[in-house]
Amino acid sequence: MNKVDINCDLGESYGVYRMESDEAILPLITSANIACGFHAGDPATMRQTVQQAMEHQVAIGAHPGLPDLQGFGRRRMDITPREAYDMVVYQIGALDAFVRSCGGHMHHVKPHGAMYNMAAEDDQLAEGIAEAIYKVQPELYLYGLAGSALIQAADRIGLRSVSEVFADRTYGVDGTLTPRNQPGAVIEQTGQALAQVLRMVKEGIVVSTKGTLVPIKAETICIHGDGAQALAFAQEIRSLLESEGVTLSAIGAAG
Repeated sequence: MNKVDINCDLGESYGVYRMESDEAILPLITSANIACGFHAGDPATMRQTVQQAMEHQVAIGAHPGLPDLQGFGRRRMDITPREAYDMVVYQIGALDAFVRSCGGHMHHVKPHGAMYNMAAEDDQLAEGIAEAIYKVQPELYLYGLAGSALIQAADRIGLRSVSEVFADRTYGVDGTLTPRNQPGAVIEQTGQALAQVLRMVKEGIVVSTKGTLVPIKAETICIHGDGAQALAFAQEIRSLLESEGVTLSAIGAAG
C-alpha cells in the first residue's frame, strides 16, 4: 500500500490521572480514538481532546469500552450483544455531543481493549457493536482488527469498515493478537515494531509468534498513547513511513 492512516487512542486521562503526551502526539497521527468515559476519560478531557484534534485537523473517532475504570477496560466481562449495543450507543452519543458543540463531525468508531478483542472473535458481539454504530450514524467507519469478526459484521450490515493493524503487538498464526497476559504480547523493541509496521503496510504480511507469514490488510496502524515512549515511537513510525513514500492520511480524506 502507498497510503495508510495512523490512529492513536487518546483522551484517556481521568480526574487527577493524566496522560501527558496526548497533545504532542496529535500532529504525528491522522486519526484519534477518544475515550468516552467508561474505561477512561471524563467530560473535560473529552472536550479538550476533541478541540485539540480539530486544531490539528485529525479525524475524530469514539473509543467506547467496557465500564471498568480500574482495569482500564482491558479485563473481559460477560456481556450480551444487546448490552454491547447499548454501551456503544451511549458512548458514541456522549462524544458526538462534544464534537458537534465544537463545530466538528465524527469520523469513526473503534472499540477499546477487551471489548475490541471479544468482538473480534464473537460474531454476535461484533454485530451488536456494528448495529449500534449504523443506527446512530451509518456514515461512520468502524475500525476493527484486520480479518476479524468486527470487519465481517460491518460488511454484512452495510457499515464501512477499516482494517486495523498494531505496531507494538505480536500476532498468532490465525491473525489474532497475542493476549496481553501472555509473554511476548507487546513488542518492546522499537526496531522490531518498525520492521513489523513496514512489512504489514508494504507487503501485506505479518510474521506470527510461530514464525509463519500471515496475510494481513493494513489500512490503519494503531499506536498506543499510554506507553512510556509513546511520543518517540509515533515520531519514528511517521518518519519511517514517509521515508518509504507512504502517504499518511485519514480514511476517506483526499490525497
